[in-house]
Amino acid sequence: MIAVQGTVLLEPSLVADGPRPAGAWYESRDDLSVVKAVSAPACQVERDFEREYGKLQQLEEQTKRLQKDMKKSTDADLAMSKSAVKISLDLLSNPLCEQDQDFLNMVTALDTAMKRMDAFNQEKVNQIQKTVIEPLKKFGSVFPSLNMAVKRREQALQDYRRLQAKVEKYEEKEKTGPVLAKLHQAREELRPVRDDFEAKNKQLLDEMPRFYSSRLDYFQPSFESLIRAQVVYYSEMHKIFGDLTQQLAQPGRPDEQRERENEARLSELRALSIVADD
Repeated sequence: MIAVQGTVLLEPSLVADGPRPAGAWYESRDDLSVVKAVSAPACQVERDFEREYGKLQQLEEQTKRLQKDMKKSTDADLAMSKSAVKISLDLLSNPLCEQDQDFLNMVTALDTAMKRMDAFNQEKVNQIQKTVIEPLKKFGSVFPSLNMAVKRREQALQDYRRLQAKVEKYEEKEKTGPVLAKLHQAREELRPVRDDFEAKNKQLLDEMPRFYSSRLDYFQPSFESLIRAQVVYYSEMHKIFGDLTQQLAQPGRPDEQRERENEARLSELRALSIVADD
């Protein structure tokens, strides 16, 4: 029996696994058992990881898209109500308001309604910003750290495979003393790298499903708040425009009559020389 740098070697006659090439040296059964333990990660491990990480990648993309769409929606809502207020203010400055008291009263009622709408709209947008958009932003801020952890795992995996290939290269060579010494050294280098990869892989496989499942509890209050904000806003809009309709209503003048009167006035305008066709 001969020891080469901590590796126990046996003469061919002492190995009971069958005939060996003459002059070769072989490791003990204990050392050979290490080969089975120190092996490249199985395909199933990679499939499990890719499945869980794929779900989180999709969740990240959906979170970004939802945050972007919510911001566009609130910006559009604010632009709409601000434009409505500006239109009512422009109408108030129209010379017609100085000449027709009924028109002035109608535009004043419209201006009041538009300002009320804008105030409730601003309140709705502030609520959505606070309870939906900001939580989406905070949730999305987790993904860079997750992706960095995945990159570290990938680097550990590459190191693992590189050293495993080195071990396999020496295993395929004739088992002479120098080769077995190098094989033993390669396995010793592989051990901590393997342990590092397995630790990183286990942590991610444990935590990624939990993080994915947590999205339900995290976002449910936000979506409930979004629904409540919309319900309050449109309930107020129903009241505001209901009041405006009552203020503008003129009994005794159905829509058909108004349309006929408008057409008559339009015909008078068309008859003016300044708008006549050349």
